[in-house]
Amino acid sequence: MDILFANDRAGEYPPSWYAATATAPGPFPSATGDMTADVCIVGAGYTGLSAALHLREKGYDVVLIDAHRVGWGASGRNGGQVGTGQRLDQEALEKLVGNTRAHALWDLAQESVATTKALAAEHAPEAGFAPGILHACHRARYVPHAKAYAEKMARDYGYNEIRPLGADEMHHMIGSPAYVGGDLDMGGGHLHPLRYAFGLARAARAEGVRIHENSKATGISFGTPATVTTDKARISARHVILACNGYLGRLNRRTAARVMPINNFIIATEPMTAEAQEKIVRGNHAVADSKFVINYFRFSEDHRLLFGGGETYGYRFPTDIAALVRKPMLEIFPQLKNTKITHAWGGTLGITMNRMPHFERLAGNILSVSGYSGHGVAMATLGGKLAAKAIAGQAERFDVMAGVPSPAFPGGAAMRWPLLVLAMVWFSLRDRL
Repeated sequence: MDILFANDRAGEYPPSWYAATATAPGPFPSATGDMTADVCIVGAGYTGLSAALHLREKGYDVVLIDAHRVGWGASGRNGGQVGTGQRLDQEALEKLVGNTRAHALWDLAQESVATTKALAAEHAPEAGFAPGILHACHRARYVPHAKAYAEKMARDYGYNEIRPLGADEMHHMIGSPAYVGGDLDMGGGHLHPLRYAFGLARAARAEGVRIHENSKATGISFGTPATVTTDKARISARHVILACNGYLGRLNRRTAARVMPINNFIIATEPMTAEAQEKIVRGNHAVADSKFVINYFRFSEDHRLLFGGGETYGYRFPTDIAALVRKPMLEIFPQLKNTKITHAWGGTLGITMNRMPHFERLAGNILSVSGYSGHGVAMATLGGKLAAKAIAGQAERFDVMAGVPSPAFPGGAAMRWPLLVLAMVWFSLRDRL
């Protein structure tokens, strides 16, 4: 089964609230015949679009292909949260790579947020960036760590945007007894992810990027130049960037052994009043909780609760996504039991063994950037920028990301699903205890 088509019709966006409230650019033509370019990018999500824009700034001729449409994958389906830091916190990174490299990774993460906000402001103001992410602890034992971490970030990294919250303040911010403390990070925020992707695509087109939709890459031949093939085209390029994340499939086995696709799901409620919204989440902040199988939510511009939760491991989505996600939503907000669900959709993201992005130079002229593990709005934007700079000869910061250990899943691509399912069962049980 092809993961690109297991749950979606060719060239169609999923039935999400995002797709219902965004105007797509294009459509762009399929790639046909023999083509040449300085750079061929596979995947028109945030990574690919950002790379294309930054390459054009340096004068490179760029062909960008996607099996479906621009922003069709995780870039247009996610929770819209623009998180600070890396997917691992700084304490974990200091243990993994040491203090000096951990500080460099923090600086890159800060750049990822700044770059995303700047690109959104310039090319997609309609994406509506709103500041603030609440990190909500579902167990009291996590609350002291949240306070200590905020203090550490101010002391060791000069970051003063995180404010710890006790139980009373968290209950004031989120209208649920499910959370007993945490923190508020005003350095991050949230936006409309598909409008952001569409804005990047329009900007890329205006800068001369040759975008081709409905053009699935079927193979890559290493060499100088490298060759990317589709069912209708053969693209010869001096450089190639693989920007496929969870939708890589079998295109490159080395990357597939390190980046595994999993499915996540979101629902949108009917619109509420502004007053009702404030009783659920104050201040129009986004929320992510402390469960391993994370719940995340925020409000749309028209006062709908966009609630993400539930994961599946396999190719197919469940038949009733709304029921799957409604369950954790009502565990947190039982007062919404009579609230209608108007949209329900799923998407596939790429995760890694250690939850850090996987940056790799597969060959001298072929880069792979993926594996954002649910932290990809800002980091994927930066990933494209760093890949573009590496191609232009400024590889230092790409190499900082590539230097983070990225172990293969045990058993490689063949065994990653059954082993992950066992691990997720354990962590799901741990969340309940």
